[in-house]
Amino acid sequence: MDQVSRPKVTLYDPTLRDGHHAVRHQLDADQLRAYATAADKAGVPVVEVGHGNGLGASSLQLGQARLSDDEMLTVVRESLTRSRMGVFLAPGWGTGADLANAVRRGADVVRIAAHCSQADVAERHLGEARSAGVEAQAVLLMSHMIGPAELAEQCALLVAYGAQAVGIMDSAGHYLPADVTARITAIRSAVGEVPVIFHGHNNLGLAMANSLSAVAAGASVIDGCARGFGAGAGNAQLEVLAVVLQRTGHPTGIDLHQLLAAADLAEARLMSAPPTIDSISLVSGLAGVFSGFKLPVLEAARRGGVDPVDVLFELGRRQVVAGQEDQIPAVVRQLQRT
Repeated sequence: MDQVSRPKVTLYDPTLRDGHHAVRHQLDADQLRAYATAADKAGVPVVEVGHGNGLGASSLQLGQARLSDDEMLTVVRESLTRSRMGVFLAPGWGTGADLANAVRRGADVVRIAAHCSQADVAERHLGEARSAGVEAQAVLLMSHMIGPAELAEQCALLVAYGAQAVGIMDSAGHYLPADVTARITAIRSAVGEVPVIFHGHNNLGLAMANSLSAVAAGASVIDGCARGFGAGAGNAQLEVLAVVLQRTGHPTGIDLHQLLAAADLAEARLMSAPPTIDSISLVSGLAGVFSGFKLPVLEAARRGGVDPVDVLFELGRRQVVAGQEDQIPAVVRQLQRT
């Protein structure tokens, strides 16, 4: 490439965690092993694994995973020789015991998640991760719900609590590129040299554009999933990110040939079909509703005989977040009455 080399961007791969949303958390050991081995061969820096909602989240409310956390962690850890293993923990679903267990089973990176305005709930777990000697990251969920200045304040708190990288998830796929630029710029200014993370969803078809806007604004850790495998309309597509970043002069250090092979394997082995922007995913992005609600909304709307589009708009009006799945049938009942 002729472009002047720019700062390295670390691609972080939650295919085996966020992708679980698309298959109701039913990936089996052979699927996890096959993809982790392929991603490792490509030199993907971090391979994240777990229930779609993270450690300790397998439940009737959030969806029961086929495998336990221990089984998932063991299979992926044994498959990685180059890549680091990442895990995701949202306080309230995951506990300090879950975190300690993941570290014992070989997690190298622990990502603590908090609702965008509640950074304080991550303080204890960030301290535990640092004490355990693993890399402690922190991300703010549903980050479209507050503005750039408040996000920057929350990220500064996360750094004070010990986070070694901080950032935002576009959990609903709601952002436009200008939204991302404003938020990442504010966060970058607030956290100094601490790496900034961006995780994009594709509900409005903008996951790639938003990820590039994040890089241009100073983010250096960008999430992407093979073939975009993830909740709703999926995530930014990992192999596309690698190619576009290479074209724009941002080295990733990933072997492209092997990454393409991993993406082909993911399409063949992990999913019935790659994610697409269907009508429900599009409305979810427009309404600002968590992408992981797609399948539960479709099922509840079908059972209740109501329009899932109306369900999503009402969930958006209520500003429902992940963990409030009980609101879906409540909204269906309201729509049945009206």
